[in-house]
Amino acid sequence: MAATERLTVLVTKAQKAQIAKQAKNGNLTMGEFVRRAAQAYRPDEDDTLLEGLLDQVKKTTQEATAAIDSALAYVAESNARIERMEAKARSKKVSGWR
Repeated sequence: MAATERLTVLVTKAQKAQIAKQAKNGNLTMGEFVRRAAQAYRPDEDDTLLEGLLDQVKKTTQEATAAIDSALAYVAESNARIERMEAKARSKKVSGWR
C-alpha cells in the first residue's frame, strides 16, 4: 500500500454536514470525497469558462443594444409619419371650414 499522510482541514459545522451528505450520496467516505473533489478542482478551467461566458454576455449585450436602437428608430420614424398624417388631416379640416 502506498504511504499516506494526514491532512487536517478546518470547516464549519454546516460545511462538514454538506460534505458528509454529498459523500454519502456518492457512496464514498468523506476522505475519498474530499480527495476526489480536490483532484478535480481546476481553477484555470473555471477562469477560461468564465472568460468565455463574459465574452458571450458582451456580444449578446451589443446585439440587444443594436436591436433596441433599431426598434427605437423605427418607432421614432413611425411617430413622425403619424404626426405628418395628423397635421395633414388637421390642415384639410381647417381649410374645409373656409
